[in-house]
Amino acid sequence: MYAKQTHSFPGCAGFRRLEATRRDFLRVGSLAGLGICLGDVLKLEAAQKFYESREGKARSVIQIVCQGGIAAQESWNPKPEAPLEYRGPFGVSKTPIPGIVLSETMPECAKVADKMCVIRSITGKEADHGRAMYAMLSGYRMSPALKHPAVGAVVNHEFGPRASFPGYIAIPDGNFLGSVGTGYLNPKYGAFSVGGDPALGDSFQVRDLKLPSGVDEALFDTRRNLREIVNTQFKKLEADPTPLETMDSFYQQAYTMMSSQKVRDAFDLSKEPDAIKKAYGFGRFLENGHYGQPFGSQAGMRCLLARRLVEAGARFVTLTFGGWDTHVQLREVYQKQMPALDNAIAMLVRDLDDRGLLDSTLIWVASEFGRTPKINASAGRNHWGRVFSIALAGGGLKRGLFYGDSDATSSEPVKDPVPLPDLHTTLYHLMGINADKELMAPGARPIEIVDGGKVIGDLIA
Repeated sequence: MYAKQTHSFPGCAGFRRLEATRRDFLRVGSLAGLGICLGDVLKLEAAQKFYESREGKARSVIQIVCQGGIAAQESWNPKPEAPLEYRGPFGVSKTPIPGIVLSETMPECAKVADKMCVIRSITGKEADHGRAMYAMLSGYRMSPALKHPAVGAVVNHEFGPRASFPGYIAIPDGNFLGSVGTGYLNPKYGAFSVGGDPALGDSFQVRDLKLPSGVDEALFDTRRNLREIVNTQFKKLEADPTPLETMDSFYQQAYTMMSSQKVRDAFDLSKEPDAIKKAYGFGRFLENGHYGQPFGSQAGMRCLLARRLVEAGARFVTLTFGGWDTHVQLREVYQKQMPALDNAIAMLVRDLDDRGLLDSTLIWVASEFGRTPKINASAGRNHWGRVFSIALAGGGLKRGLFYGDSDATSSEPVKDPVPLPDLHTTLYHLMGINADKELMAPGARPIEIVDGGKVIGDLIA
């Protein structure tokens, strides 16, 4: 039996701890509670900035979250000419792009650099894990007055499910998203947690996807119809049926998935050729295993499942791998974890491209922040938000583009700085969402999807 994993990666204490819709406002109970009338609601809606969302070049998104903060110096933007105490313990890997190198830790990604789009000049304002993750996944700084939705929740809100898949899927679950959930949006737009780790290979199962023992398709349909009748009666009795509607949406999502052979097949890793699974990393990198689970199986198989899901029609898939809070012994952490991640990302890029899916699938390797320019006394790097790197690929982005740069010691941006609102506005644009659109938050407050960002045209193919 697969046990829940625990990790002992080096890291600070902070890392370890680590819409309201139109219909809602038209309800008599909601109107009375807010002290507003129908006319007020209609005026409010007229004042909202509204843009219809239509699928853009990035029809699907695979978001890879690297918790703890990956160092650009040891990944996407090494500084081989810097003094040793800034340069770090690794050399470089050459890419097909003249003048561009990646860290020695990423030889596989270096081979596909001409298919990727890397921003080397992201600028942030947070150096705390929770606050930085919140900013990266939502596009907003954390506020005590309002919780903002994650990008995946916004995409789910704007487009909804597709091909019987939930509009937002988390692998292996949504725990790594922390406090970045649906924010002010209805909980029904939250991530569907797979509930198991595809690192298990053919024995991997999605929670609640199979019919219970002794329940055939006919009985399943009968029970679903009975439940709908009961729910309808409860909604008539409840003054505010929002919680019931949210729960009903979860059940309906489960019914749809369980009754779809296409969905069940997409989650069935036994249908994937052994050669492909091995190429992604299954059964490899065993020498760097942790608590009995090889890193390669985690990174690679999560990426493989994400590819299977978007190929079958899923819209937004998020996954996580590793712990990158390298305050101490940076060399050892990267030697253990990076080979599996490097291989998984490179294979995902190749595989999607070979299948003709890369141009319509946005890969987003997200990191909370970067790491300090100088190696510390514990042979690690501390938190650094002033400048860091984000790796992207596909989804309508230019190929082989390394945009912006930091200075010689990775201390400050020196070329084309990209604040997070601009990054998010650009990604939303690729998905077909105008980030200037306002969604309704509690208290009848229209809130822009992103506040003040602009599209970076130079990134778009």
